[in-house]
Amino acid sequence: MAIFLIDYENVGVPGLDGLTKLVEKDIIYIFYSENADRLTFGLHKRLSESKAQIIYMKITIGSKNALDFQLATYLGYLVSQKATETFYIVSKDKGFDCLAKFWQKKNAKVENVISLTGKNIEEEIMDLERYLKDVIDAEHLVLVSGFLQKYKTKQGVNNALVKEFGTKKAGEVYKLIKPFMVEKKGV
Repeated sequence: MAIFLIDYENVGVPGLDGLTKLVEKDIIYIFYSENADRLTFGLHKRLSESKAQIIYMKITIGSKNALDFQLATYLGYLVSQKATETFYIVSKDKGFDCLAKFWQKKNAKVENVISLTGKNIEEEIMDLERYLKDVIDAEHLVLVSGFLQKYKTKQGVNNALVKEFGTKKAGEVYKLIKPFMVEKKGV
């Protein structure tokens, strides 16, 4: 059995990748707020067809990192109740790394991953760079990868590309990396 605590504001729909591979004993807690409380019909269908138990945790916002604090507190509660289970914090927020390390020192099995697939941020970056290696010249690989990691919006990535390469080259690069920006905000 695995227990997943999803920071839905942070990972959105891509954080649910791997949903179909979960089993009946797995439990997913989806922490969301009014800032991220929408589902597509396709995602709703995937969630309802999942074998895992899904629990929705609507969070009251009002201060910075309110969702993070409530998720962290709930993790502590769960660890105290089910100490032998494996827990996964699903978030790209590096702040959760110290929380996972804290619990690991207490002999709890807690990991920070970016999706239900169990990948961590380093594995995602390696996958991204493997893909980019085939479409971007080697001298710009790390730079473009950095833009994709740094900017939360498509516009942010585009602006950085234009500043670095100029309009024409930026447009060409943007088309190549577009598949890696589906979860980013913007058109």
